[in-house]
Amino acid sequence: MAHNSACNPDLVLAHKFSEKTFTYTERDVAVYALGVGACARDAVDTDELKYVYHENGQQFIKVLPTFSAIFSVGGLPQLGAVPGLRFDKRLLLHGQQYIEIYKPLPANATIHNKVTLAGLHDKGKASILELETRSYEKESGELLSLNRTSVFLRGAGGFSDPSKPFTYSNYPVNQTSMKIPKTQPFAVFEDCTQPSQALLYRLSGDYNPLHSDPMVGKAAGFSRPILHGLCTLGFGVRAIIKCICRGDQDMIKSIFARFLLHVYPGETLITEMWLEDLRVIYLVKVKERNRAVLSGYVQLHRLAASL
Repeated sequence: MAHNSACNPDLVLAHKFSEKTFTYTERDVAVYALGVGACARDAVDTDELKYVYHENGQQFIKVLPTFSAIFSVGGLPQLGAVPGLRFDKRLLLHGQQYIEIYKPLPANATIHNKVTLAGLHDKGKASILELETRSYEKESGELLSLNRTSVFLRGAGGFSDPSKPFTYSNYPVNQTSMKIPKTQPFAVFEDCTQPSQALLYRLSGDYNPLHSDPMVGKAAGFSRPILHGLCTLGFGVRAIIKCICRGDQDMIKSIFARFLLHVYPGETLITEMWLEDLRVIYLVKVKERNRAVLSGYVQLHRLAASL
């Protein structure tokens, strides 16, 4: 049996995460939308002005569905207090994100988050930890969204027999199953991140210095600070809302993302989309390096009438 004192799976699986509340306002919603590129090229974009302004006298600004992903960010700092788990926070990488939206998110709310461990896997030189966050509207008790976050902990693996590595997961079967088609995309959308994109996005609550401190970025093996994976996801889903949903963010039922490679702020993102019934398969590439950085799918409630 291999042994690595960085991880004791029995202690990790037995850990109970504390429940947290999270209050946000329309200001937070607007800052998030700007952080994922809304209205960056066109300040009066007819599809996106509603995310930052009460367009046409609407009572509340609208909320991008990926805003719910930040509800899960609060669970990550708790990893440092999990008994039986030791890792270098600078070496933590975001692997995958799955989101289910149960109702359109309100523009102002207090959220009650319940976090549980959804999976633990020994990958030899690293381990993969999966957290599930269920987010309830505190006032009504309604379940608003579910997030499943997979993080890659470099240096925290090798705690089980290499011939039969430890693995545990309560994920539904095939939830993360997808394949990029070989055919021409149904739609393609190009968008530019700004050099300050990570500094703006971090105001939504992810203050990991990997995305802002040059020394931390270099220590993690990058030439400079990198963009948050969830920020890249926000860009990709915005492209789908524009091109497939025709600007209707409430058509989105669930989102899956697999983070393939880092993005440097200032790079151009190209989102390719394939429509398969009510599922949109997508692939996000960095134009300057011609590298795929994000892939996944978005499940829709319905198709836009124009499609």
